[in-house]
Amino acid sequence: MRLAHGIGTRSDLPVPTSLAAVAAAAALLISFAVLALLWRRPRETRQGRPLPAVVAALLDAEPVRVGLRLATLLIAVLVCVAGLVGPVDPSVNVAPWALYVTFWVGLVPASLVFGPVWRVLNPLRLPQLWVARLLRLDPDSGALPLPAAVGYWPAAVSLFGYAWLELVFPDRAEPAEVATFLLVYGGVHLSAGIVFGRRWFARCDGFEVYSALLGAMAPLARRADGRLVLRNPLDGLASVPLGPGLSATVVTLIGSTAYDGLSRTQWWNATVPPGPVPATVGLVGSVLLIGVVFLLGTWTVASTRAEGNAGVVAFASTLAPIAAGYAIAHYFSLLIFDGQQTVILVSDPLGTGADLIGTTDRAIDYAVISTTGIALVQLGAIVVGHLLAAVSAHDQAYRLFGPRTALRTQYPMLAAMVLLTMAAVGLVFAA
Repeated sequence: MRLAHGIGTRSDLPVPTSLAAVAAAAALLISFAVLALLWRRPRETRQGRPLPAVVAALLDAEPVRVGLRLATLLIAVLVCVAGLVGPVDPSVNVAPWALYVTFWVGLVPASLVFGPVWRVLNPLRLPQLWVARLLRLDPDSGALPLPAAVGYWPAAVSLFGYAWLELVFPDRAEPAEVATFLLVYGGVHLSAGIVFGRRWFARCDGFEVYSALLGAMAPLARRADGRLVLRNPLDGLASVPLGPGLSATVVTLIGSTAYDGLSRTQWWNATVPPGPVPATVGLVGSVLLIGVVFLLGTWTVASTRAEGNAGVVAFASTLAPIAAGYAIAHYFSLLIFDGQQTVILVSDPLGTGADLIGTTDRAIDYAVISTTGIALVQLGAIVVGHLLAAVSAHDQAYRLFGPRTALRTQYPMLAAMVLLTMAAVGLVFAA
């Protein structure tokens, strides 16, 4: 079984794919010209508007957080049990649908709206706290200090591992394999969290880092003094903590999604032989190619001397809107349609004939949105993602280098984004 990643094709667009790609690139060029003419200093970061005290107190209440993590932990256990002892047929087992659709794809809109939700829901944080207290360890710092050089590298490796499972592993849809992945992933990160403390999850858990990157663009945020506020989504990207491996993490997200689109094109299926080895080479090559494009786009940044210039890593978070746009473009229809299957199957997770929530007899409703509507959402996600990335990069350049140097450092980035925009439109609608 192979879970379908969307139903929109180039024929669903109201205009030819080539014209859409050129129009998207033109929109980016025009936006850059407007930014160059009208945006001559760093944007002032605002503090945001605090939420009502009652709402903030409810969201921050420890029982609420514990309850949410406990519920997520129970759901994760249910998914693993279903994967191990539920129906063997992946089409009627809730485990692959819950992981690949509801969780992985649903994490994108949830984080973009509500912030780094997986930091709140992460079920591994609960047993880590229990074990730390049992061993009389500080839950925050653990037993050993986490070396600064580790940075985000474990998150990049974790996300690449998940991408390999989803896009390359031949038996990726088998329920038992899904459960095994969740158990191994959870065991590794829980053990590391016990050793290094809760800070491990914030920097090294791939899913939590991904949610945090997306959540940096959310209107709901937490400012420096801890208050929950409603803010301009652009205010958050500049505050993403820098560290080794951050660029690799974002590049892995974009590169793996690009490979997903590439592997579905007629050219790939007609040229590349099937099998995990060619697929692995394609996945690695896609990630490396995106990395090269990013380095070429930021080479002037790395060579520019300025106080506080952290090099290319300072622009890693500006790629987060592109990662979000690609994820929406590739997986929007998957969430809208196949996401319904999770709700249907969860009513009978073990295949015993139960109907726990009354959804067993339901069917997927394909009329909730037209294919043209899907195509327009996909195209809009790509364009908006690149536009927001351009705005963020432009603002970061002015923040680091000032008006005289900032614009010069952005020309290679503009060229890289134009290239990525046209390639993304082609991959999404030529599949």
